[in-house]
Amino acid sequence: MKKKVSPQAIGSLENALSVIYWYKNDLKSFLYRALEDCTEILAVINWDDTKRNIVSRVVNMLERNGERTFPILLQLLCIVSDFNDFSHLERLEDGKNKKKKAQEAVNTLRMQVAGFQYLQEERERIKERREINQKRQIELNRSKESLMELKKEFYTWSNSSDFQGRGFALEKILYKIFELADLDPKASFKVIGEQIDGAFSLNNEQYLLEAKWRNKPIPLADLYTFSGKIERRLENTLGLFISISGFSKEAIESFGKSGKKLMILMDSEDLLAVLDERITICDLLLRKRREATQTGNIYFTYRNMVS
Repeated sequence: MKKKVSPQAIGSLENALSVIYWYKNDLKSFLYRALEDCTEILAVINWDDTKRNIVSRVVNMLERNGERTFPILLQLLCIVSDFNDFSHLERLEDGKNKKKKAQEAVNTLRMQVAGFQYLQEERERIKERREINQKRQIELNRSKESLMELKKEFYTWSNSSDFQGRGFALEKILYKIFELADLDPKASFKVIGEQIDGAFSLNNEQYLLEAKWRNKPIPLADLYTFSGKIERRLENTLGLFISISGFSKEAIESFGKSGKKLMILMDSEDLLAVLDERITICDLLLRKRREATQTGNIYFTYRNMVS
């Protein structure tokens, strides 16, 4: 059976929306927040019209779109019927009466929808979505702060003459970046006498990590050495070679001609793009991986991506 909101509840919703805010810009901001999953409706509204016509148009469009926008209509009913802060109206001329009128309109709506079982269910879904969004925002803020700290650390080591120290610092910075992206990183380890700077997983593929922070571009010999380490692993193992100083022209051209496509390359500009949040480490690596597969270019940089 098709779910439907009673005409009385729709009328009460329109009335409440028309009076809970005095200024149209405040109403517009409220609706954009309340209908964040359906802003295409708000994009066609004539905001120069009267508040009642604006509200009537919005609610009418939510009704007419049927099952597609019914959850959004329920969400709006929930949000408006739970509205309880009218302090912004008190500060206006004749504020007490404006506040009283708004409270009465919301109370009427609240009584109209009190018995809607699916409205109660929608309230629970809204609560769950808010909790999920709040948790996601906390995680995003934490990630943002962590990347800012890592960027500061990177620039601090950029001015250091302790070459060995900054090499270890780079490994730690990369480990933290991979950890923030849930790439299951492993710290540096030794296997049968050879040093591996780290490892991580992306899209069910295993990557070995080689990280260098030298004063000169990486020569061809280093790429072959790392390639040998990769070849001694399981067949689906790939490699990520990160060089802050980049790679020599000979290394890129000669290694590319060798037919070996076991690794992708990354430089300081790529790393800074991640630390600046211009691109995520996962998106960067996936773009590099796809380019290497499709064209054989293992040194597809962030600059290439945006140029």
